[in-house]
Amino acid sequence: MPANAPITTAFIGLGAMGAPMARNLHQAGHLAAVWNRTAGKAEALAKELGVTAAASPADLAGAVDLVITCVSADADLLAVVDALAPGLKTDAVVVDCSTVSAQTAEEAARRIEEHGGHFLDAPVSGGVEGARAGTLAMMVGGEADVLERVRPALESMARAVVHMGPVGSGQATKAVNQVMVAGINQAVTEALAFGEALGLDMAKVIELLSGGAAGNWFLQHRGPSMVETRFDPGFKLALHHKDLEICRAMAETVTSGDTRLTMIEMTLLHYKRLMEAGHGDEDISTLFRLKRGLFKDE
Repeated sequence: MPANAPITTAFIGLGAMGAPMARNLHQAGHLAAVWNRTAGKAEALAKELGVTAAASPADLAGAVDLVITCVSADADLLAVVDALAPGLKTDAVVVDCSTVSAQTAEEAARRIEEHGGHFLDAPVSGGVEGARAGTLAMMVGGEADVLERVRPALESMARAVVHMGPVGSGQATKAVNQVMVAGINQAVTEALAFGEALGLDMAKVIELLSGGAAGNWFLQHRGPSMVETRFDPGFKLALHHKDLEICRAMAETVTSGDTRLTMIEMTLLHYKRLMEAGHGDEDISTLFRLKRGLFKDE
């Protein structure tokens, strides 16, 4: 295959992240087919882009050299792998962009390899904005030479595609990312609630601090909306809760005794309270609701 030739690619999982990622693949000339558990989503996107809405994952896999998946949970990924694997072309590649455990990634790889294919775990960071703009950070586990084969397609969705090691390494890196996200969410929401309680002009606070030592993506992109009590999902709280449960389980494999990662435990507790109050489908910045409560009754 010429170096710049399109890689015949299919995409499974057309949610808030998957649909814009598929659009970027199409724009780069790689996308041939899509499939989604809710068929209407696949049919609508296929019509929009002029690609095939496959009848099944196996049919989809038989028509392409690369299958990219982006689903919500470990069981969903293994179910999709089992559905597509019988149709997989020999030496084809499956790249999973979901956030699952490293152990699930390893099991998915085993099942794909049994059918003559290759598997890369390639979770992403950057939120819906990054998925739309094609500026995601992608952390990849698997064989380096397999990654190089499909890199052009992956780089149509991500600004950084980095090989982290064997299968499972991508998910391990994503776990580190998700703990950092929890900490940033805790720090920014609590600090802004504190500033609000002090009677500061929060628009000025956010603009000023975004350019200083405390500046970060979350403050810049979520600060303005959270102080206006708007929590449209860029990253759903319930999904981050799921990810942190994965992080907790992974942490137990490298800690001893009763050691716990405090950022995981605290954030899981806070998220549980918000989910019980009906905020699980809101952006993770809805944690600001609880932080405001430290200073006044909500």
